Amino acid sequence: MQIFFLLIAGLAGALMAVQGCLNSYLGEKLGLIPATFSVQLLGTVTIGLFFLLFSRKADLFSAVVQVPLYYWLGGPLGVAIIYGVATAIPKVGVGNATTGIIFCQLLTAYLIDHFGIFSQETVPFTGGKGLGLLLMVGGAFLLLRR
Repeated sequence: MQIFFLLIAGLAGALMAVQGCLNSYLGEKLGLIPATFSVQLLGTVTIGLFFLLFSRKADLFSAVVQVPLYYWLGGPLGVAIIYGVATAIPKVGVGNATTGIIFCQLLTAYLIDHFGIFSQETVPFTGGKGLGLLLMVGGAFLLLRR
């Protein structure tokens, strides 16, 4: 069953590369702030439809008030991510931008795992993971060379 969720994560990664291209094009044609706004607005409309059709709304308010404030930063972080990707791709290319994204995403993920930040289960950082990151740094160096 774990392979199923890895495939979902892989699909999300592929969609991120496509989304980055689409967003950078919109950024060039509309400007970065209008493009980011448009993407967020369309995302809100899309998830709003899913919410109306599939959500259990009865328990929502009681759950919302129990969530610590810093967990609501996902929305502003989404804006920063869209803006950053749309800014980087036209300057360094999709492959190079994605290399930077993946490396920093993994580094941050391992820090979150190791220290159990944001109520995540603690997963120790091992020598094997450290070696994997070092190999990624070497791979990133090779990928980023012209």
